[in-house]
Amino acid sequence: MRHKLAGRRLGRTTSHRVAMFRNMVTSLFEHERIVTTSEKAKELRPIAEKMITLAKRGDLHARRQALSFIRSKDVVDKLFTDIKDKFSDRKGGYTRILKTGVRKGDTATMAIIELVGYEEVFVASEAEN
Repeated sequence: MRHKLAGRRLGRTTSHRVAMFRNMVTSLFEHERIVTTSEKAKELRPIAEKMITLAKRGDLHARRQALSFIRSKDVVDKLFTDIKDKFSDRKGGYTRILKTGVRKGDTATMAIIELVGYEEVFVASEAEN
């Protein structure tokens, strides 16, 4: 029985799950928006918000803690400069989860997890002008 055990296992071993979330956090901060299942998004949210809180602290130890989890130095630099500035006056709630429906193959509920304030930039092609 799983009494008082927090978190979803998601049908993976511990090492696979940790590696998956490290990759997902890296992708989230790199692209500021990712599409995944709603269960993974719900598990990813607290991890991402802790990384943003580390960035808001901004000292060397916080940067090293973020580097120990996030896969890319470039993404950590973006987190500690750009993303930190966007959320400097916000006390929490840095991410949003938008449900998008079900995946056709296995009917898994899909969701978009994005940073609050994400703006999608559309580039007009020459054919439209």
